[in-house]
Amino acid sequence: MTVAQALVRFLAAQHSERDGQRHRLVSGTFGIFGHGNVAGLGQALLQNQLDPATDDAAEAEAHMPYYQARNEQNMVHTAVAYARTRNRLQTMACTASIGPGSTNMVTGAALATIDRIPVLILPSDVFASRAVDPVLQQLEDERAMDVSVNDAFRPVSRYFDRIWRPEQLIPSALAAMRVLTDPAETGAVTICLPQDVQAEAYDWPVEFFRERTWHVGRPVPEPAALERAASIIRSANKPLLVAGGGAIYSEASAALAAFAEATGIPVADTQAGKGALSADHPASVGGVGSTGNDAANTLAAEADVVIGVGTRYTDFTTASHTAFQNPDVRFVNLNVKAFDAAKHSAEMVVADARTGLEALVAELDGWSADAAHVARARELVAAWEERVAPCFAPHDQELPAQTEIFGALNEMMGDTDILINAAGSMPGDLQALWKARSPLQYHLEYGYSCMGYELPASLGAKMAAPDSEVVAIIGDGTFQMAPQEIATIVAEDVKVILVILQNHGWSSIGSLSESHGSQRFGTKYRMRSKESGLLDGAKLPMDIAANIRSYGIEVQEVSSTEDFRTAFRRAESSAQATAIVVNTNLYGPNPPGIGWWDVPVSQVSRLESTQQASAVYEAAKAPQRHYL
Repeated sequence: MTVAQALVRFLAAQHSERDGQRHRLVSGTFGIFGHGNVAGLGQALLQNQLDPATDDAAEAEAHMPYYQARNEQNMVHTAVAYARTRNRLQTMACTASIGPGSTNMVTGAALATIDRIPVLILPSDVFASRAVDPVLQQLEDERAMDVSVNDAFRPVSRYFDRIWRPEQLIPSALAAMRVLTDPAETGAVTICLPQDVQAEAYDWPVEFFRERTWHVGRPVPEPAALERAASIIRSANKPLLVAGGGAIYSEASAALAAFAEATGIPVADTQAGKGALSADHPASVGGVGSTGNDAANTLAAEADVVIGVGTRYTDFTTASHTAFQNPDVRFVNLNVKAFDAAKHSAEMVVADARTGLEALVAELDGWSADAAHVARARELVAAWEERVAPCFAPHDQELPAQTEIFGALNEMMGDTDILINAAGSMPGDLQALWKARSPLQYHLEYGYSCMGYELPASLGAKMAAPDSEVVAIIGDGTFQMAPQEIATIVAEDVKVILVILQNHGWSSIGSLSESHGSQRFGTKYRMRSKESGLLDGAKLPMDIAANIRSYGIEVQEVSSTEDFRTAFRRAESSAQATAIVVNTNLYGPNPPGIGWWDVPVSQVSRLESTQQASAVYEAAKAPQRHYL
């Protein structure tokens, strides 16, 4: 069989297992065909669809579902959302044609690797034989003949290989599965397939196609490291635990709750970790960092010991190294990846989040945080909730603030429904305000904060959790970047709810621009004015609702929170995908907060607004430091 046929057959026989639960590892393949893969992987997938099995059990081939995508970057986002919703135990493969089709997937690969999510990327490549050189869309590099545009995948992939000869597929495919199923190493796995090699026949060893189960382990902490970590925690007067995405992917929620109940330590969360501990739990203090709430950030500023569980400490989590202000603060980091466990000169506990928390509870038996500290944490949370209550109430303005819509959604969505968002001003509002009641409910892609993620991600999340209501909140700026997968949602008859907030501008960057002295320049959707020569004329005559209707799904357009509530209940009751376009106020109001984000301001300027912003920036930067 050909290399492409062999690869499809191999992938269909791979499984993952953790805690006795076995799953198909690669659940399906997204593909857009063009020259380079149409007669290679395309033919192999067709053959699999039409004739996946034979009378001979040894020759039987498992079915490999194929899904037709509309945009190559989008299909990687869909695969990432699927894998994330399945707690990284299952994923999808993505194949594209040579040249721009393949490089369109580079952004998706970067997102997957940054977020530590497994996805298999199969870009088509040049001729291995070099019989056609240069082939259409081939990059010619005068320094070497073995370079193609796909080398752009190298820095954004956790594993990268190019299959120049058929037999090279065997060790490469096995290595790829190892990385996909390794919690410490996972991310984008890229196997480049030259177009002539894809179609080349080879006599494969039958053993290559046997069913394999890749066991996803739960590394246990090294006893001495555990003892050192516990000693530091016991010395704390004002400890704080920060739960990251690793606490969710390792299914450590019960262990985290048990740890919080045994020790009384307040638990804050990152964007990826929100919901690891239910917002209803007495120890939960909510989001920490640049877009966190004042309760968590006050506790972070005072903390003398910070316990990071499954977090990689992005700049938003540390508020650009200003969140943890206690001069004597020490860190204990529990992480399956040593690279992350070592951050901030921490005492490292390299282990699975669940097994590590269980071991820490046992090691700390009989110890608990000071009662006054625990009580203060609850008082701070109560004060924050009172302070932000107006964010959810109607304001004296024509259109609702997006925070009003979030409040309505948080109230109406079920505990195991899934909210999806990624970019703009919404992640900041959501981390500060959203109360996630389960590890599944809050699906924020904020490691790469990629505009365009939300819509295709809703498809992937729904495929992974068909019993959940999946709601993607999409800004009008993001919608313009990547609406294409609505067609895939319709073709696959997948029920999702798309909520598009239309405020005729980039709200997040506009607010950032204004606060940093740049006067919201270039952040509103306006016609160019003939008088000023600037983009400050009438609003762009764009009809998002009509655009969505052209894909064949029902759209409701509303301009009030009450009408949104009615529209959402109607969307819930529908059996098909629906969209709600909500006209919102560009200027908020947004939740208050004491978190900071380092966005440098021009040190010199003729603009008074920039001069003022520069002075504010320098003052805010003063607490910034390395944690040594």
